[in-house]
Order: sequence, then C-alpha cells, then structure tokens
Amino acid sequence: MEDFLVAILRSGTPLIYVTLAGVIAQRAGIWHLGLEGLMITGACATILGITLTQSIWIALAGAITVCVLGSILFWFVVEKLKANQIIAGLGLTGLGLGGTALAVQSIFGTQAAVSAAFGLPRIGSAFGAFGSLSMLVVIMPVIVFAMWVVLRRTRFGLRLAASGEHPFAARGVGINPAAMRLVALMIGGVLCALAGAELAAGSLQIFAQNMTAGRGFMGFAAVIFGAGHPIGATLAAVFFAVVGALGIRAQLAFGDRIPHDLLLALPYIATILGIWLSTQLRGGTKAASGFGELRDQ
Repeated sequence: MEDFLVAILRSGTPLIYVTLAGVIAQRAGIWHLGLEGLMITGACATILGITLTQSIWIALAGAITVCVLGSILFWFVVEKLKANQIIAGLGLTGLGLGGTALAVQSIFGTQAAVSAAFGLPRIGSAFGAFGSLSMLVVIMPVIVFAMWVVLRRTRFGLRLAASGEHPFAARGVGINPAAMRLVALMIGGVLCALAGAELAAGSLQIFAQNMTAGRGFMGFAAVIFGAGHPIGATLAAVFFAVVGALGIRAQLAFGDRIPHDLLLALPYIATILGIWLSTQLRGGTKAASGFGELRDQ
C-alpha cells in the first residue's frame, strides 16, 4: 500500500503543479495550452543546470527564469500582438518541445537522454518508503492551500477573477486586466518550472525528449474537470495520477493478458472522459469572457 501511495505522489506532484499553473491562468481569462512546453522546458533546464553547475539551487533558479521568460513571451503574443491564445499556447508547447531537443543536441552533441549526478533533496530514509520522495512533494499541499487562499480569499484573487470573468467591468473600476494576466502567467511559469523539476530531478535525475508525455495537456484537462477551482482541479489531477498508478500496477499483475499499450493509455482515456463529463455537467467555463475580450480587441 505504501508503494502505491508513493507512486501516486511521485506521478501526481508534477501534474498538480502544472495544473495549478493552468488554474491561475484560467482565473485571468487565459486558456493556457502552453503548459506542456513550459513544463518540459523546466525539466530540461533543471537537468542541464545540475549537469553544468553542479548546484540544484542554481538549476532551479535557471529553470524558473526560463519558464517565466516563456510566460512573458506568451503574454506578449496574446496580449500585445492579439494572437489567438489557443494557437499561441500550442506554439509555445512546440517551442518548448523543439527547443529542449535542440539545446541537448547543441550542448552534448546527442539526442540521447541526459543524466544528472544528483537530483532534488529527498525527505530522508527516516520516513521509510516515503523517504525517496523529494521536498517538492512535501511542500505541494502547502502550495495548493496557498493557491486556494490567494485566489479565493484575497483582494488579488478577486481582481484576478474580475479580469478573467468581466474584464470590461474590471477596467471600469481601475483594474488593468493585461497586468493581472501578466502576473498570473508569470506565477504559472514558476509552477511549471517546479513541475518540470520534480518530473526530471525528483526521482529519475534524467531528461529525455518528450518526457512530459502530455502531462501539460492533462493538467489543462484537470483545470476544466475541476471547474477552475484550485482544490477541484487538484483533486482531478490526483484522480489522473491514481489511474496512471493503477495502470502501472495492472501491468505487473496481468502481464501479457492485457495489451501493454492499453494500460499505458489509461490516464489519457480518463482525461478524455473527464473533459467530456465536465462539459456535460457544466457546459463551459468562466474563462470565456476574458477570451472574448482578447479575441475582439
């Protein structure tokens, strides 16, 4: 049972971080389909930073810096150039996937996986099976709670919600929706960097091309499934992580009796079903107003 919980926390923590990035963007009226690109950028920057500097803290700072800059670029393209945010987000994802592959090829002269000598600090052997988990897993519940407090119980959260749901009215009372979106996307960039760092340096200490394997899109789906609420979206991400962990356990239990590819596809099947169920129950999300303003200007 402990091993199963460890597997859920290990696979679910990066997904939760990237989901929270999608939540804060959605509150600001942004459909953030660039989560995948920022997440893999954070993973690549973390491993390359560890390899080149031999410091996990410099590596994390570098990953956060690169992801925040990517978020600023996304904001500029959407807000200033008036590009369609769906297309811009997919472009950011393509930039992240291609850019990381190019970076590894340029630095190491190979497209093979890059290993780091060490990863994120661990909890410690005193906690038994949970000792192999990184410190980002430990602080994850704190980050989730803090996100709920900020978005639901602070003036900043109310201003952000106004910018996303009623941007024209928000501007009428002195709120700058463009600035609020920039702040939201920058915070999301930090969260995506942490998601990538946990994925690459939390337990594996390795970076491989396309290693995010659609987790950014799963995080986006969790935002929809959780109705843009930080707790609801987190629970949706945990659900996807549980399905993924069950798929891995099923591979060990059933062997060749069930197709291997089908078991690997279970989290993605759950993602599709979750999106369909959420649209059936709610018929849309609150980000439409912000999207409409960005589209019509």
